[in-house]
Amino acid sequence: MESRFWVSLIVIAIVSYLFAGLNGAIIASKLFHHEDIRTKGSGNPGFTNYKRVYGNGIVSWSVLLFDVGKTALCVWLSAMYMKDTFDLWHFGAAFSGLMCMLGHCFPVWYSLKGGKAFMAGFATTWFVDWRMALIAMVVFFTVLYLLRYMSVASCTASLTCPIVLYILGPESFSVWLLCLLSALLVIVRHKSNFIKLMNHEESTFSIKKS
Repeated sequence: MESRFWVSLIVIAIVSYLFAGLNGAIIASKLFHHEDIRTKGSGNPGFTNYKRVYGNGIVSWSVLLFDVGKTALCVWLSAMYMKDTFDLWHFGAAFSGLMCMLGHCFPVWYSLKGGKAFMAGFATTWFVDWRMALIAMVVFFTVLYLLRYMSVASCTASLTCPIVLYILGPESFSVWLLCLLSALLVIVRHKSNFIKLMNHEESTFSIKKS
């Protein structure tokens, strides 16, 4: 059983990483605009930058749905398998989610130059603990409404997750550790945004405006 467990983790890691590495913003920018979003705006291949560069259209929101959907599919399938095989739903979800986030951040398809993985992490939280996800979502929209900085809202909501999960009581320490690592990954990936904030150069976010 032990060898089967580790083989399962390796397969989940590879599949989650590769599939989540497909980037909606990069694909859409090349398909619809014949450009690479990584050469536009902030250079980040994510929903926020795509929306700022190309506007508040249906394609921009499709990028968001794609990034959330690809992760949700991987995490759900992984959690189902781990539950049926080892009775480890939460661990399977958290592990696959982290691998998806790494794939989104460092995609082999795009020379390891990817996004910041907040949406991938957000999708994962619902499969790990819906209560944690709900609280993090409230924190996210509250901070975004008050400060209008997507980066601050994303990092605050991400940091909320391991704190809330610890209070609620995780299935195991390994699940909590995976959640903590996922949150730290999002925060580290926003390093450039913190620098812009200190220099008063960070752009604000608006649902209506491009």
